[in-house]
Amino acid sequence: MTVPSADALNVVIATDCGSTTTKAILIERVDGVYRQTFRGEAPTTVERPFEDVTRGVLNAIAEVEELSGRRILDGERFITPARAGEGVDIFISTSSAGGGLQMMVAGAVKGMTAESAQRCALGAGAIVMDVMATNDGRMGHEKIERIRQLRPDMILLSGGTDGGTVTHVVELAEYIAAADPRPRLGTGFDLPVIFAGNRDARGRIQEILGPRTALTITDNLRPVLEREALGPARHRIHDLFLEHVMAQAPGYGKLMGWTGAPIMPTPMAVGDIMQTIARQRGINLIGVDIGGATTDVFSVFGGVFNRSVSANLGMSYSVSNVLAEAGLENVLRWVPFDIEEADLRNRIKNKMIRPTTIPQTLDELQIEQALCREALRLALDQHRSLATGLKGVQQERSIADAFEQTGTGRSLIDLAELDLIVGSGGVLSHAPLRSQSMLMMIDAYQPVGLTALSVDSIFMMPHLGVLASIHERAATEVFERDCMIYLGSCLAPSGPEGRARPGERVGAFEVRLPGGRVERGDMALGEVRLLSLASGEEAEVSFVPTRRFDAGAGRGERFNSRATGGVVGLVLDARGRPLLLPEERGERVRRLAEWNRALGLYPRAAGT
Repeated sequence: MTVPSADALNVVIATDCGSTTTKAILIERVDGVYRQTFRGEAPTTVERPFEDVTRGVLNAIAEVEELSGRRILDGERFITPARAGEGVDIFISTSSAGGGLQMMVAGAVKGMTAESAQRCALGAGAIVMDVMATNDGRMGHEKIERIRQLRPDMILLSGGTDGGTVTHVVELAEYIAAADPRPRLGTGFDLPVIFAGNRDARGRIQEILGPRTALTITDNLRPVLEREALGPARHRIHDLFLEHVMAQAPGYGKLMGWTGAPIMPTPMAVGDIMQTIARQRGINLIGVDIGGATTDVFSVFGGVFNRSVSANLGMSYSVSNVLAEAGLENVLRWVPFDIEEADLRNRIKNKMIRPTTIPQTLDELQIEQALCREALRLALDQHRSLATGLKGVQQERSIADAFEQTGTGRSLIDLAELDLIVGSGGVLSHAPLRSQSMLMMIDAYQPVGLTALSVDSIFMMPHLGVLASIHERAATEVFERDCMIYLGSCLAPSGPEGRARPGERVGAFEVRLPGGRVERGDMALGEVRLLSLASGEEAEVSFVPTRRFDAGAGRGERFNSRATGGVVGLVLDARGRPLLLPEERGERVRRLAEWNRALGLYPRAAGT
């Protein structure tokens, strides 16, 4: 299937082949604007007994046909081009079926080139199984054994600036050669290895790995210490994903023959639409997809894209890991009622052993949303540690010092500069009330100043990411009109500077709402207010903080901006940054109940 011209693209069918479910959406040009019109889904069929991913794709598309009344398929052939009542102009797809793209990365120094390799692989949509470096503390035989055990889909090897040291990256190549790893899929094929390191080492790398692996050489990730060049290696990862990994997975050869654009790994497609929106609007954003087993965080700050995968933080299969990493006290601090610790542990473990269940009572829902806050917080902490400036730059040091260059890169994540938070995943997208989704993200991320918040309605960001690669306007129009549900905005002053005083005055606000209505008032420390501001509306917001607080213009300085509305509205959050929760349990439960009432989180809960 060929890519039609932009003018000729009127009907698109897109699928996302997930690990359990294949989702199909129909996008049509209606009155000159692209809209998502119908959707269908079916179980993914990459494993036994079917072992053919196209069966699930055809089943999902058949549901779209039934709902829309449009005939899309003639047997297993797509009807093209689109015409009245039948056919499509293009079929596109993403995939994370069969575990997605699983990679191992290696670099000479853990905090420098190995970290650059990790950022490169994550940005290409991979799950990074391990990061190997000369100074990672493991003996040579341990590294060799680890490579053999993992059986990744491919390995990315980096190390050394151009013209710099060759020894360390050659040592890593020798470990890979000694392990003689076999790929996870297609055991009769050689494992793809990408070398993106010191160009002076290319000859030695070819000698060592060329005979044993499917070696590809591309531009150095860190040609000089002060600059990362991740693009060429990311493109090679995507190409090899199609040529080696997807080609060996059951049914993907046929699927690739149907699509009019290359199949993308699902996380890569989500990252692409995030970057597209950030670039078009000129904003900084954070996106999160919280699933049952993993949590993906995406960010674009100052035009720099980063992605991280918290493989042990999720809401069902990994929910016990959330409890273990966060600690019982941190989960309990968000539960707005008294509960015994043993009871809480049992409820969480029940969720882990019955991962497909959903909350049946209000107590269960509130516990799940408390866990969500901690999973989001922990995932953002992990993302901050990866989304950093380059380490070891502009510093006088010997090679011995370079091995100690950990923690020298400053995180790019600055919540005071954050413009938009995008939430996705069942616990956020399908919360009973949108206000619950909004407060979960506010509590977890604690944005500073004025920040807009939204959720993905039905997780169509992967479809839109691959669509953006062929028709950016179509992808962004559907993103704005059908994908994103805008919740509203949050204005949150940071502070107080020094010890907090309960009930201390934070500042005065003035909000000029549509229709000429004006809301004014004072805010005290620990207070939350919700003002009505509908989707598509804007309000002029002014906040004058006291000298110990900063609303975005400096401590004690007046902050003026325009807030966008949503299905929840405008939240004025004077709980302090970092957010201040009472230590005494009874007082904490009382304050949580107050905040829940202020936002109407649980309207049927007696006494809350």
